[in-house]
Amino acid sequence: MNINLMHPAEQIVLLINRVYQKGLTTTSGGNLSILDSDGNIWITPSGIDKGSLTPDDICQVLPDGTVIGKHKPSVELPFHKSVYETRPDVTAVLHAHPPALVSYSLIRKVPEVNIIPTPHQVCGPVGIAKYEVPGSSELADRIVAEIKKGYNAVIMENHGVITCADSLFEAFKRFETLNTAAQIGITASILGTPEVLTDDQIEINARKGLVALGEFIPTTHSSLERKLRKEMCALIHRSYDQGLFTSTQGTFSVRLDKDSFLITPYGVDRKYIEPEDIVKISGSWREAGKTPSRSVGLHKLIYDDHPDVNAITIAHPEHLMAFGVTHTEIDSRTIPESYIAMRDIVRVPFGTPVLDPKKISDSISSHSPVILVENESVISTGVSLIKAFDVLEVAEFTANTIIHAKLIGDIVKISDKEVEDINKAFNLD
Repeated sequence: MNINLMHPAEQIVLLINRVYQKGLTTTSGGNLSILDSDGNIWITPSGIDKGSLTPDDICQVLPDGTVIGKHKPSVELPFHKSVYETRPDVTAVLHAHPPALVSYSLIRKVPEVNIIPTPHQVCGPVGIAKYEVPGSSELADRIVAEIKKGYNAVIMENHGVITCADSLFEAFKRFETLNTAAQIGITASILGTPEVLTDDQIEINARKGLVALGEFIPTTHSSLERKLRKEMCALIHRSYDQGLFTSTQGTFSVRLDKDSFLITPYGVDRKYIEPEDIVKISGSWREAGKTPSRSVGLHKLIYDDHPDVNAITIAHPEHLMAFGVTHTEIDSRTIPESYIAMRDIVRVPFGTPVLDPKKISDSISSHSPVILVENESVISTGVSLIKAFDVLEVAEFTANTIIHAKLIGDIVKISDKEVEDINKAFNLD
């Protein structure tokens, strides 16, 4: 889906509904706008339910200030207009009140974007605007003062967040990615103090994907390939809806045969990914006209080394990453399902997928299907797509329950004898 080819009103409705459905704003909160090539501002209306907007509800504000539409434009129109006047490179603005980012606004701090690599790469540095009355010219001045400094994301004290970009989807990606960093940061604080990546470490991560692959044009698609493409998309959509993936983060791959596999593409919105977007890899060749996930080399290595592995996921879920960014140990011996699915969780240092991918591959076994890469990602493997997904899902579930259990008391783990009984009952040895 190419969102940028949609009418501005349709883009706004699509993305405000998405923001609302993810619980990142309320019925009355938040506003989105687009500046079109004719100088018109298209913006969400004031006081209209954000969960049921249609394109007819979106207001058009002409360059002379004339409003076209059946509603009044958002009361925050002044700061949208000021941003466009200040930054000629900006043609879209998003403002909302996601709980994690509002929490930072209440303590008047910005989230740490260097907690994992993606927020730093997508959002850049984040500004903070002093508090002013919503809808006031003073608030617009405060925001513009930060936008002038080159910030594309600004926390508004005791209010929310604004992101801007050259398209509404790019503004949304910055918003969603910054919120992910905020969620991980808050959750991690329950476990300890998050470790922050250096610029040099982030540069290491940027080297991912530098794999030379030739191109080939597929002439046929087997029935198995067609089936797996559809199954991948269904699980990618589910992963996005469950918060395991974001629009820009999260990778699935599945083996087709000894020398080929399917993998998610780079830069395609996980919410709307379709079977034709999936990239086929055959040997050292990639499907023509498509760019595979930047972790394609690691996936290929794992498949080459492990004939029993038929599917791989790489994700950045909030609770598992809280363990990853605080470098806190996570024990699977919580409930039987957790132990059966994950067994021993292997931890490796940040940068291992780039600097020593063989270490990742060598760590994978039936006893260790989950690899936690500190400040980076979670890798899960399985004999099928659904098995790899289940391992990821159970791992995040386990991390979530452990963190919340710490808030209410001391955790009692399954004993060694109880683990032995599980091993015997389920033939895990």
